[in-house]
Amino acid sequence: MLRRNLLPALPGLLAFEAAARHASISRAAAELHLTQGAVSRQIHQLEEQLGVALFHRVRQRVVLTDPGRIYAGELRPLLRQLGETTQKVMSFAGAGGVLNLAVLPTFGTRWLAPRLGRFLALHPQAGLNVATRTEPFDFDTEPFDAAIHFGAPHWAGAACHPLMHEEVVALCSPAYQRAQRLRRSADLARAVRLQQTTRPLLWAEWFAAAGQPVEQAARGPRFEQFAMMAQAAVHGLGAALLPRFLVQDEISSGALVVLPGPQLQGPEAYHLVVPDARAHNPLVQAFQAWLLAEVQAEGAAAPA
Repeated sequence: MLRRNLLPALPGLLAFEAAARHASISRAAAELHLTQGAVSRQIHQLEEQLGVALFHRVRQRVVLTDPGRIYAGELRPLLRQLGETTQKVMSFAGAGGVLNLAVLPTFGTRWLAPRLGRFLALHPQAGLNVATRTEPFDFDTEPFDAAIHFGAPHWAGAACHPLMHEEVVALCSPAYQRAQRLRRSADLARAVRLQQTTRPLLWAEWFAAAGQPVEQAARGPRFEQFAMMAQAAVHGLGAALLPRFLVQDEISSGALVVLPGPQLQGPEAYHLVVPDARAHNPLVQAFQAWLLAEVQAEGAAAPA
């Protein structure tokens, strides 16, 4: 049961959080567009309700007490969640419903985002919220209607609809290729090899496919996302193994060149994941049909 008598007033919570973050009443007042006196009164009222001091006053600064440090740490994510929830509710102002979508960062940035305008043009009344997730999650505890996933087609309580495979190729900037004289696949053994954090064996697999196993193939600067690694390759940091469809713009512009060597395509693929509880949602069904049509139009569809 919600004990309303224990809930402090929101203005006092906002004043306390701002003062705790800035370690300053004056800066908190400037952020909240209040006077310093008003912020001090709100914090004092909060301290009276809690029965503890939240700050030590030291000259012109405020320093959190131990209870204040605990309260600030617990309060901050609650206020953030309240703001996010409010924003989501406000997005329901449209008549076409809201699609909450979780996507992989580089796939979302490089492939999906440039195409989303076409989906919204077909469904102008629909709302859309897109967030990034790099690992599978529980749809029962996360506020998503669908997700884009790379890997095996397995997700508890959900159906995986295949989208496309990856064709992974070795690339670098034209200047780096010239400077390092990268003319054959064997030449990449002496290149700086940019590594993808979640796929530490990718270079070893590439050299094995080339018939030229290399010791310490996983040595090199590591990047969490393909997009960051692609930019590092564009600026001459080294050679990278990247899905061709994610860097097609750089290849077309000449910012990256495809190096000699094998093209890798593993058994894993990109999938649209739809939880069973959302499978009959009209907007989810519309997005699924549109996304599959976009993939098929490019001839990149993965086999079912």
